[in-house]
Amino acid sequence: MKRRVVITGLGAVTPLGNSISETWEGICRGKSGIAGITKFDCTLFETRIAGELKGFDPTRYVNRKEVRRLDDFIIYALAASEMALADAGLTIGAAEAERTGVIIGSAIGGLATMEKEKEAISLGGPRKMSPFAIPSVLANLAAGHVSIRSGAKGPINCSVTACASGTCSIGDAGRIIAGGHADCMIAGGADAAVTPMCVAGFNAMRAISKRNDEPEKASRPFDRDRDGFVIGEGSGVVILESLPHAMERGARIYGEIAGYGNTSDAFHMAAPPDGHEGAARCMQAAIGDAGMTAAGIDYINAHGTATQMNDAFETEAIKTVFGQHARTLAVSSTKSMTGHLLGAAGAVEAIFCLKAIGEGVLPPTINLDYPDPDCDLDYVPHRARKRAIRTAMSNTFGFGGVNAVLIFKKFEE
Repeated sequence: MKRRVVITGLGAVTPLGNSISETWEGICRGKSGIAGITKFDCTLFETRIAGELKGFDPTRYVNRKEVRRLDDFIIYALAASEMALADAGLTIGAAEAERTGVIIGSAIGGLATMEKEKEAISLGGPRKMSPFAIPSVLANLAAGHVSIRSGAKGPINCSVTACASGTCSIGDAGRIIAGGHADCMIAGGADAAVTPMCVAGFNAMRAISKRNDEPEKASRPFDRDRDGFVIGEGSGVVILESLPHAMERGARIYGEIAGYGNTSDAFHMAAPPDGHEGAARCMQAAIGDAGMTAAGIDYINAHGTATQMNDAFETEAIKTVFGQHARTLAVSSTKSMTGHLLGAAGAVEAIFCLKAIGEGVLPPTINLDYPDPDCDLDYVPHRARKRAIRTAMSNTFGFGGVNAVLIFKKFEE
């Protein structure tokens, strides 16, 4: 029999704020975190906007040597993990270390470091390569550094499943606890991909918005005039515990993982199949894992990237799975405010689901000025809405045809 898994700590750094409270306040206000790129000279780029962190001070979490030696995605993961552990009131002592693990995913890893070191070699030759370069590039080093810093000696892993990385990390961590292989897991995602190569690469794919003159209006999920997603950066981390472990130490519980689904389209490296049947199967798998029916879902935090194909196909998949209930569901895309945090997106959006359940607030989809006729569900346009929420689904889909879905529910003893 599976053990129940609950969430007891939250931590995040996002384009809306450098804490959970600041980020959630921005969500409830319908605030955009999108602005002009400051991380590099983007004058010649087609896209010159992104969801960057603002006013983030890395020295709050690492020393000045580490600031130079670690890629930003690692520092963001350390920051979010420290917040989540503090929020959970969890100290990992010798007795708990081997029963506490870490899974932190990343879609891109240390791309900024890779670009910087390639330039150093080009200008000064191979001797200019930093000895800290490779450990900063590797995607699993966010989990590695969090493990070292926290003292967690249990299962460690890194989901590299494109934009589903954060969701897969949380889902897999939940299964490790449910199966009795750990009592606590630190899980989430981190990415810092506002770099020349990433922006130019997505421009070449015609995947990202070019609405440079109106950055706050650029991320427009489900809108007729959407022209692509907006790259964001940051990290989201949650603390998962078995219910007995959390109860024994008197932990505050934000919610419970009810179900997890993970499927493949087996279709195309980037495009979903017609009707997004892989996404539909994934939602159905998560609902089945939760032992629920589709009618039991109150809210969906959609993948909702603001690309033409994804938004229409995700809408179709939701209709396939939920039938008539799709018309009464609330569905929203918080990417309209944060941009797309790539491997961190699913973890941050899982946190939004938990906050929505806890506070009875439906996050809005901003910039939905001209609804696409093919996207005809209740996307909570423009303003957050008060509503009691018992169950929330978080959808994430990534390159390679990966689909990952989490269902959270209000905790009841």
